[in-house]
Amino acid sequence: MKYKTFTPRFFVALSVILVAAVLRLLPHWPNLTPIAAMALFAGTYIDKKQYAFAIPIAAMFVSDLIIGLHANIPAVYLGFGITVLIGMAIRKRVNVGTVLFASLGSSVIFFLITNFSAWLASPLYPQTFAGLLECYIAGLAFFRDYSHGFSFLMNDMIGTLFYSAVFYGTFYLTEMRFPVLDKTRL
Repeated sequence: MKYKTFTPRFFVALSVILVAAVLRLLPHWPNLTPIAAMALFAGTYIDKKQYAFAIPIAAMFVSDLIIGLHANIPAVYLGFGITVLIGMAIRKRVNVGTVLFASLGSSVIFFLITNFSAWLASPLYPQTFAGLLECYIAGLAFFRDYSHGFSFLMNDMIGTLFYSAVFYGTFYLTEMRFPVLDKTRL
């Protein structure tokens, strides 16, 4: 049987990604968004690699056009792409533990990449290892008054964990209700 891309499973996964893109447009604390969970989910459930990258990146780009573009976008998209790869890595063993680990790992990687980029582009920090550490420490403690959450990293972790639980849990329950979506039963 020839491999089919546009299956009911694909369209359910696509729907989750589009919902995530729309949720990003709603008011939220900085970095407490469904974006990383969307990339992780796409890597896990969209079988064709080019679609697993292209669909969430296109959804994010459209939402970026609405929210506003910024100089750090290449680093954000690099972190996003790595998150899709992490989703692909857990594809054959999706369970609570792997999704939890992948969610936390992708948040840390995203933090490291985007703060490294900020360090490279910012005149606030010396271009030394000490300056890089200073940038990471500043990123950890950015919201000292907690009016916008805990920190960029903690907000991202909380958002990614929450939305991953929602996306993966919803997909799992939907698979149970509609067996046509379960790839192992095809």
